[in-house]
Amino acid sequence: MRWDQMRESSNVEDRRGGGGLPLIGGGLGIVGTLAVIGISLLLGVNPLDLLSMSGGGQPVGQQQTPTDPNDPAMRFVRSVVGDTEDTWQKVFAEQLNAQYQPPRLVVFRGQVESACGRATSAVGPFYCPADRQVYLDLAFFDELSGRFKAPGDFANAYVIAHEIGHHVQTITGISQQVQQAGQAQGKAGRNALSVRQELQADCLAGVWGHYAAQRKLLDPGDAEEAFAAAQAIGDDTLQKQAQGYAVPDSFTHGTSAQRLQWFRTGLQTGQIRSCDTFSGRESATR
Repeated sequence: MRWDQMRESSNVEDRRGGGGLPLIGGGLGIVGTLAVIGISLLLGVNPLDLLSMSGGGQPVGQQQTPTDPNDPAMRFVRSVVGDTEDTWQKVFAEQLNAQYQPPRLVVFRGQVESACGRATSAVGPFYCPADRQVYLDLAFFDELSGRFKAPGDFANAYVIAHEIGHHVQTITGISQQVQQAGQAQGKAGRNALSVRQELQADCLAGVWGHYAAQRKLLDPGDAEEAFAAAQAIGDDTLQKQAQGYAVPDSFTHGTSAQRLQWFRTGLQTGQIRSCDTFSGRESATR
C-alpha cells in the first residue's frame, strides 16, 4: 500500500509517552488479544464490556518511555487516518449531502483511559462513541501479523478503517438506533444486532478501500491482505481457536465468511447504501 502518498492527519494523538502498562493490583497485564476476545465471545459480550475488569488498584512501577512521533508506525497511522478523512468527506458530500466530522485516533501503549472506561491492550483496537475517539495500541499490528497470520500494511489499515466505520455509524445515528433496538432484546437479540453493526463497519472499511484503490494507492496483493485479516478475526475462527468449537448464539462480530463478504462488498461498490446489513433476515448472512 502506498501510504506514504497519503495525507497525514493532525487528528492523531500519541499517548505512548505515559509509560508501559502499569502493574494493576489483580489486573490482567498484557495478555494475548486472542484470549480476551475468546473470553468475551464465550460470555456473549462485546470485548469493551470487559474494560472495567482491568481497573481497580493504583498504578505502580510505571516507567516513562520516550517515543518518536515520526517513527514509521506513527506516520503510517497518521497517513491512513488522513486518507479516511479525505474519503469520508467526499463520500458524505456526494452520497449523503452532509459534512463529515472526523474522529481523533489515540495511540497508546499498554493501557489507556477513555470515556468508555479504562482499557488494556488486551481488548484490541476500539472505538468509544462517548468521546468519538478510536484507540489503538500499535502492538496489535504485531498480534495481527504473528498470532493471526494476517500481515501487511493494508491489513493494518483495514483494522483502522473498521474502527472509523464505527464512527461513521455514530455520526449518522446508526449506532444510537442499534442501542435503542437492543434495549428491547434479550442477550441473543443484542448479539444479533451487534453482529450486523460490526459487519456494517467491515463494509464501511471496504468503502474507504474502494476509493484508495481508485486513487492508485493500493498495490497488487493488498486486498488479499485485508481479506486475510477479516477472516482471521471472525467469531467462529476465534472461538474454535480458544475453545475448539463455535457457539453461534454468542457471536458479536460475525463469522469469518461474513466479515470477508461485507468488506468485499464495500470494496467493490464504494457505496454506503450497499452496506445495509440490517434490512431483511438474510442481509447480514449472505
